[in-house]
Amino acid sequence: MKKYFRENLKALNVAISIWIRYIRILGMSTSDNIIQDAYMSIPARGEGLFKDNGSRFISFAYPVESEAEVKDIVSSLKKEYHDARHHCYAYRLGYKGDKFRANDDGEPSSSAGRPILGQIDSRGLSDVLVVVVRYFGGIKLGIPGLIRAYKTASAEALDNAGVVEKVAGKWFRLSFGYAQMNAVMEVIKNMGLAQRRQDFGNACSLEVRVRLSIENDFIMRLSKIEGCTVEAT
Repeated sequence: MKKYFRENLKALNVAISIWIRYIRILGMSTSDNIIQDAYMSIPARGEGLFKDNGSRFISFAYPVESEAEVKDIVSSLKKEYHDARHHCYAYRLGYKGDKFRANDDGEPSSSAGRPILGQIDSRGLSDVLVVVVRYFGGIKLGIPGLIRAYKTASAEALDNAGVVEKVAGKWFRLSFGYAQMNAVMEVIKNMGLAQRRQDFGNACSLEVRVRLSIENDFIMRLSKIEGCTVEAT
């Protein structure tokens, strides 16, 4: 019974992720003024393993936010598993999911990277990298066998990583005098903004993170505070 509920909960999470991505891609909302800034990703690293005819496919799923992170992780895994035959990967980035790549790393065209990316997309995820390291077992699997292997290994890593909702936003730097501090802090408090890099010396400055859907409202509120400047970082 527990296994039944666990499997159905996993299927529900996948369905929700796909629906959120579908809405975001089509630009659907209850109002033309509402920006869809929420999307699904993974909260932590996940791992998986698939074996077939002596070959081992070791998979890793990572939460990432930039191509620089992708490059560093892939490079690190290639060093750690330097004796493996292939290090195939795929990623999708951004709240719109408009940055992506699939790499076969020497496997037949579209037999590795595409199946990996397919598992990311089937869950409606973004800001995700999946790398599958293959140790060749001496027996060729054929293209259908490779597709199945990379797909299954990727799915296990993503399942073990879990799902989390992320909100796209920007950091802004606020500069103001002590006379404006109460008004500025009231806006920050009322809008529930995260803060960092506070500096209350001769003048005041700090940075706040603003989700995309409330960016215009945020800028409008602060524009009404004379002596406060706002700059995107």
